[in-house]
Amino acid sequence: YKCGQCGKSFIEKRDLVSHQRIHTGEYPCPCTHCPKAFRLKNDLTAHQRIHTCEKP
Repeated sequence: YKCGQCGKSFIEKRDLVSHQRIHTGEYPCPCTHCPKAFRLKNDLTAHQRIHTCEKP
């Protein structure tokens, strides 16, 4: 799968979709505790630990 904007290639389609958010500025994973938003759910999950005081 190849990005039509920059030519970067990916093995998995989901990785291409995630990468394309760099070009679109899309942040579909908002934090429910503060105004921050993230491109990836894993980044949101890691961020939310600061609100819950949970250790990684």
